This record gives sequence, C-alpha cells and structure tokens, in this order.
Amino acid sequence: MNRKRQTIRLHPVDNVVVALVQLPVGSRIPEEDLVITEPIEVGHKVACQKILEGMPVKKYGQIIGFASRDINAGQHVHTHNLSVNDFNRDYDFAIDIKPTELLPEASQASFLGIIRADGRIATRNYIGILPTVMCAASVADKIARYFNEDVLRNYPNIDGVVSFAHSTGCGNPGLGLQFLQRVLAGYALHPNFFATIIIGLGCEDNSIDSLIANTMLQESPHLKTLTIQHIGGTDKTVRAGIEMILDWLPQANSAKRTAVSASHLILGLECGGSDAFSGITANPALGVAADLIVKNGGTAVLSETPEIFGAEHLLIRRAANIEVANKIVEAIKWWKKYAAKNNAEINNNPSPGNKKGGISTIAEKSLGAVMKGGSSNLVDFCEYAEPIKGPGLVFMDATSHDTISVTAKVAGGANIVCFTTGRGTPVGNKPVPVLKLASNTPTYHRLIEDFDLNCGVVVDEERTLEEIGHRIFDLILATASGRKTQSEIHGFGDLEFAPWQIGAML
Repeated sequence: MNRKRQTIRLHPVDNVVVALVQLPVGSRIPEEDLVITEPIEVGHKVACQKILEGMPVKKYGQIIGFASRDINAGQHVHTHNLSVNDFNRDYDFAIDIKPTELLPEASQASFLGIIRADGRIATRNYIGILPTVMCAASVADKIARYFNEDVLRNYPNIDGVVSFAHSTGCGNPGLGLQFLQRVLAGYALHPNFFATIIIGLGCEDNSIDSLIANTMLQESPHLKTLTIQHIGGTDKTVRAGIEMILDWLPQANSAKRTAVSASHLILGLECGGSDAFSGITANPALGVAADLIVKNGGTAVLSETPEIFGAEHLLIRRAANIEVANKIVEAIKWWKKYAAKNNAEINNNPSPGNKKGGISTIAEKSLGAVMKGGSSNLVDFCEYAEPIKGPGLVFMDATSHDTISVTAKVAGGANIVCFTTGRGTPVGNKPVPVLKLASNTPTYHRLIEDFDLNCGVVVDEERTLEEIGHRIFDLILATASGRKTQSEIHGFGDLEFAPWQIGAML
C-alpha cells in the first residue's frame, strides 16, 4: 500500500472508503475521483458515491447498515446518517469450507512448554487460590500476598502465587451459579497452575461441596480445599493456606521447560477498545496467525457472540457440520431475546470509544471482529467457559465484555491469548499470558509500554497481513516459551478475573 494514499478501499463493491489521514474539506482523492465535502477524521468513512436514503452501506463487501438520509459522495458516513435495520443474511451452510492444510508432525513448529504429570502442557507455572464466594476473597488475597518477591526469590521457576477475587458466589442461583462453577472448575484444573487451593466460607450457595458435586472436581495432591467456618476463622485459614503452598513450592519450582509441538497451543482470540483500523490491520493479521496455529495442529478460540451479530453468516459458511452452524444461529436468537428482556438491543453496541474510532454499527464492528478467526473451518461451538475441544477453530458463546470473555476462554483451557485494540487497554489475565496488538501506530506509540506488537505498520509501512501474521505467530511461540508480555511485566492479570454474573441477584 502506498503510504501517501489518503483513503483505503476494502472491497470493490464498497460504497464507502476509509480515511488513512485527516481529510479537510476540498481534499481530492484521485483514485476514487472524489472531492471531500466534510471534514473526515482518521479511520472514519467517506461516501465514494451517492447513497440514497434506505440504501445499504457496504464496507468489507458486506452491509454495515442503511443510509438514514441521502448521502452525497464526499460526505462523512457515521452514526448521524447510518442506521441499523434488520435484514435477511445469507446463511449458506459450509459453502466456504475447505480442507485444512495440516503440517506433518515432523514439520510442526514448537515451543518450550511445561509438561505436567498427566501430560497436559502449560505455558506458565503458577499456584492459584480460588475463593468460592466474595466472603472468602480477602482470605485468599491475604494468602497470596504472603508470597511476595522476597519469598519467591528462591523459586525462580514459579511465575507467582495468585488469588482471584470475584463479587458473587451467593444469591445468584440458576445459570449464574452454573457459570461461576464452570469458571472456577476450569481455573482449578488449568495446566498453568501447578496446584490450586479452593477456599469457601461454609454457608454460601457455591459451597465447596456444591462446587465439587456439580463439576466433578476432586481433592488431590495438587487440589486442596479450605472452609473458613469449619477451620475456625480467617487467621487459621490463612495460616493453613500458607503452609500448603510452602509445601508445594519446592515441587513447583522443579518444573522445566521442554520443546513441545505447537499443536498443544490453545489460542484465545480477543479484541477490545476497537477502532476502524482493527478490522484492517490487527484483526486480519491475527487471523493469519490463527490459521498458522490450526495448520500446526493447534486450536484457536473466537468468542463474544454479540460481536459476531451481522457477521455470523460468514462463520456459518465455514461451519464443519450443520450442528455447529445451527448452534451459531440459536446463539444469536438467544442473545436477541436476552437483550430485549433487559431493555436493550443487541445492536446497542458499539461503545462510545468504538464510535470515536470510526466504527458506526455493530455489523461493521462484527465484520472486523470475526477476522481474528482467520479462514479456517469452524469445527466446534462451546457454551460459556466449557472445555475447548480442538484442534481447529472453535467458537465459544460469551458476552462481548473483554475480561468476562477472556476469563471464559481461560476457564475453557486457553493457554495463551492475543488481544487486539485500537484505543488501547492494559489488562492481563493470569494465569495465561496476554499479548497486546495495536491496530494503529499513533496508539502504539502513545501507549507503547502496554503493547507487544504494532500492527499499524500494515498501513504505515506497506507491510502485508501475511508478514505481520507470521510475526504474531512467532511472538506467540516465544511467549508460550516463557517470554514475558507487557501486561506480565507490569504484574497485571489477577484483578481481571471476571465470571459472567448472569441472572437475578437475590
């Protein structure tokens, strides 16, 4: 791409183009035979032909909305003249499916992973403390804070002792309790934990007995439980927890990294604080990396169901079987009903930050978001925080709230996450490393201490999506081998634990 270009056309049938620079009134766009008649901010859309009221507005070759009034060529196209109307999408099941080009096992990429006793592969080596209920969160935190840098200095192979506070566990029955227990069980069994303590109060809905019965967790040498009311108070529980972990430290520190196949990677695909460049640079580049993970026998996980609305047909076209396709359709129907029940609409998204960055409608946001999934076949659909079953591209039903979505993917077994953003976000999600990918160069430089890679060079420096996708893939391998992400360097990731609090709080 010529860096002197002022706009970019994303598909031949589009009737809008995207501004690569600020476009003042009178700017001429020779390749579009276009004169700008309104100021256009970077990342925003400009009509490249007259669009009559009610006509579809197209970007990425897809409908992103409908003109709410006549729009002349050269005018700004955004929320003031673009509406979201429901329309029939072409759910052509499996028309874009293609054979997966799996690399031979001898040719697969590798990384330095930690092989657990049961054969599972870890990318990090933590000890975890999980409270069943908010009432046990302070006790869990006090145990974790005992193991500061001074205590762990003699255990260099341990990434940390971390607790995960949350604000539920009682008075949230039904689906809310089911989701919480699913998340806690997924974290308790995550291979990135050498061992885990589950701490309960003793009278909560989500008691340890209930959690074990409903998730089939079992106490073991690496999974212990403590109940505050049974032990005799908070101080005794803290001391008991500290003693357990002190016993584990020498064993946990003995963990060694060994070369293992990239087929063991389960990559969580996330975006947050998106802008118009997310769907042009970072998301499609991450899609290239996701395809490479799949070609190497690994698994990539897309989620955030409200942010595939308007683009779900593209996933259905790649569904490996009709069951997966139907689950996508049913999930969209459920989310429409769920939003209506709560006096909202699924197309209330995008956020104010998204809109400021040039995204006008949920369909536009979704079309950019699904690009994180690359071009691989969609092999499975799993419910919120359920175990992820690969290999291949998998979709997980989850809210579009960033930390809730990542929490679900970690609970499902993701052992590394790539998080694209155009506006910038510093969050991490222990015990899994989170790589931050910037969609544009100005944000990357402004928040450089929080980013791991700048994908804005696709626009600024004529780099191809393939090149940046391979760079992301190499960075994934290095990070899975122990390289610290920026969020890990800052120590972020324990406060972002966010199970989905769905349902009534009683």
